[in-house]
Amino acid sequence: MIFDVLTLFPESVDSYLSESIIGRARERGILTIRTHNIRDFSKDKHRKTDDYPYGGGSGMVMTPQPIYDAWSHVKKDLRYKPVTIYMSPQGKVLNQEIAKRLSKEKHIIILCGHYEGVDERVLEEIVDEEISIGDYVLTGGELPAMVLIDCVSRLVEGVLPSEEAYSDESHYDGLLEYPQYTRPPVFMSRRVPDILLSGHHANIQKWRFEKKLERTRQKRPDLYEKYLKRKENK
Repeated sequence: MIFDVLTLFPESVDSYLSESIIGRARERGILTIRTHNIRDFSKDKHRKTDDYPYGGGSGMVMTPQPIYDAWSHVKKDLRYKPVTIYMSPQGKVLNQEIAKRLSKEKHIIILCGHYEGVDERVLEEIVDEEISIGDYVLTGGELPAMVLIDCVSRLVEGVLPSEEAYSDESHYDGLLEYPQYTRPPVFMSRRVPDILLSGHHANIQKWRFEKKLERTRQKRPDLYEKYLKRKENK
């Protein structure tokens, strides 16, 4: 899977995504993640990428030309159209269903905004979808882009050791994950539940599912209600 990130701060994106599971997937060629400095495509002699907003107001707005040229550079010579996503607080809030859908894409271009936003005309020209990571505002789109790439990448075949590594996790099936334990069997007088030490896999699976239901009902009643509605409609 290919990700191309259009950003003013490529080093910050590339350094994080070169570590741990994502970094190893890049080394093995399962993921291709490239960063492109939007400033490199500016035609301004000072490599400016922003200007004052028409109509007045505080702050600066990213100009369309460098963004469009960076995007054109990425997609030139391609015989297919990559999906272009703009990380924006105005977009749909990222969830597991969106991540599953995007993990089936071949190639995603991600635009990271900055300042007070991006000239609307270039968004209308190149963007297929706007995605937010929450109902709050950050100083730029780099952190959201890294969240999106991490979330989507771990669903790509071969990034994690097996499907089970992510299919049991919180939100994958609409429920929160069951509690996890490791050695030692007793810590601060708290024991690992006996069922997990029993070796009876069917009973362990049953216990884990019951804990998923219990946790979701207690911690995220909104998700629990959605889960029940989906079951009723099947």
